[in-house]
Amino acid sequence: MSGFVLPRSLPARRQAGAPAGGWLSFLAAALRAVSTRRQLAQMDARMLKDIGLTRSEALAEAGRAPWDIGPAPR
Repeated sequence: MSGFVLPRSLPARRQAGAPAGGWLSFLAAALRAVSTRRQLAQMDARMLKDIGLTRSEALAEAGRAPWDIGPAPR
């Protein structure tokens, strides 16, 4: 057996100037946004009232593009 041991986790390689999260993190966030926005669009009036949103606000959020992940413009 060799004396070579791998560390528990290898550091992720990043290109200079690339965002810290990288494309996979961005893709995961975009997929989460699609899923939660779909759930938001399916909520009834009582559920929306519980979280403080109107139907039109919920539909506006649900209609945003998957890559539009930041806070909604006011």
